[in-house]
Amino acid sequence: MLEEANLTVGHVAKRCGVKVSTLHFYEQVGLIKSLRNQGNQRRYKRDVLRRISVIKAAQKMGVSLEEIKNAFANLPDKRTPTKDDWQQLSKFWQQGLNQKIAYLEKLRDSLDGCIGCGCLSMKSCPIYNPEDILGNENNGAVLLEKYKE
Repeated sequence: MLEEANLTVGHVAKRCGVKVSTLHFYEQVGLIKSLRNQGNQRRYKRDVLRRISVIKAAQKMGVSLEEIKNAFANLPDKRTPTKDDWQQLSKFWQQGLNQKIAYLEKLRDSLDGCIGCGCLSMKSCPIYNPEDILGNENNGAVLLEKYKE
């Protein structure tokens, strides 16, 4: 038997701890979907509760909505993630989180000596920039951008 779409937008918002406008936005960007009843009101299937929980958990890990949308699109039949799907998604997203942590650690460790701008105002810079080589390469915080790579 097919599951009925009988959850109201207000019920889903309250149950998931999000604003109604958040649900509308998630729907607009393709993260969730609703059906319309005869009065043209949104109605959701129960699986939307898990889908929103996955979205919220992923966002807490720093995963962008675009990355979440891409992950959902790669699930068979674009289904709501299962427990096994979550295990795979979270492992993948953990790799990205580890890269962000490494970047932030490098940034933190260099802050007291250099801001990565390529200026020659500091005599002893842990990120040495003789003859303002970086200034010839590019403008702005050149070294900060290089740390992201």
